[in-house]
Amino acid sequence: MADLAYSVERTYPVDTEIMWRAWTDASALEQWYSPTDLSVVPGSVVSEAVEGGRWAVAVDATAYGHIAYFWGRFTEVIPQRRLVHGLAYSQDESEFFALDDEAPHHDIVIDMESRDGGTWVRFAQYGDMPADQAAMAQAGMESYFDSLGNYLSR
Repeated sequence: MADLAYSVERTYPVDTEIMWRAWTDASALEQWYSPTDLSVVPGSVVSEAVEGGRWAVAVDATAYGHIAYFWGRFTEVIPQRRLVHGLAYSQDESEFFALDDEAPHHDIVIDMESRDGGTWVRFAQYGDMPADQAAMAQAGMESYFDSLGNYLSR
């Protein structure tokens, strides 16, 4: 695996089964997988949480002049413990619908475990990324984690 670009981690007051579902169920991801000031494009989420399964989501960032498209395949799935998938990115809808497995991508590792009466979760992105871009991506993922917290508290 390439070098770590950044990671974000938190502990939430839910059990691992609920956390797992939040990260793997397409309808759950559609409700929270975006920064707090943005939203997921309805119907864009695919989550086939098995090795070789597809993962995809479009985030409506039209407030910033685009839609952010993300996709990849799961390469490791350990239920209620770990998800690993590729993460390709584009602002081009046709690239998103093509879901090209050969597109340039980073690797995402999501680890979780029971801790402190809740579930600790860590999102780590691996791949070549300039330091300033990594800092912006990390800040964005912190906002995603805020959205996850809002979703889990409902």
